[in-house]
Amino acid sequence: MNNIRRYKGISPQLGHQVYIDESSVLVGDIKIGDDSSIWPLVAARGDVNHIHIGERTNIQDGSVLHVTHKNADHPEGFPLLIGHDVTVGHKVMLHGCTIHDRVLVGMGAIVLDGAVIESDVMIGAGSLVPPNKRLESGYLYIGSPVKQARPLTETEKAFLLKSANNYVDNKNDYLHQVS
Repeated sequence: MNNIRRYKGISPQLGHQVYIDESSVLVGDIKIGDDSSIWPLVAARGDVNHIHIGERTNIQDGSVLHVTHKNADHPEGFPLLIGHDVTVGHKVMLHGCTIHDRVLVGMGAIVLDGAVIESDVMIGAGSLVPPNKRLESGYLYIGSPVKQARPLTETEKAFLLKSANNYVDNKNDYLHQVS
């Protein structure tokens, strides 16, 4: 089975030293930046719009990445744009949203169409970010629907990069194991 699939003549494009687990499925217009990782059972469909994942970003087990088609109300539709140094926890649903740099999306969170997550944000496990919601930089957000809980500490802000870097190290171990 080919887990990296072409759709309407467009194939996913992978940067340097990207790890894609063989049980994940990537379809269509997807670009993944250098040193990023896609872990087991991730489904990413860039079929009706595009997905862009930045550098040193990790998408953990069981997450679903999708987009919204172009339409009269939204002429550009809603692509999925994920920045650099982002950690997407297990079983997260990201749908047609924009996530800037140094963000941690907690396990089981759902982020919907048109939502914008600014840089340096933590989203708690199980949170729901409604359509078109903007999460301001420098805060922890929790709940369903999500609410701003408190400012991030300096330690937490540093952890955002540490988490991304830990996954770069982890994917390097996996890449060297298979080669």
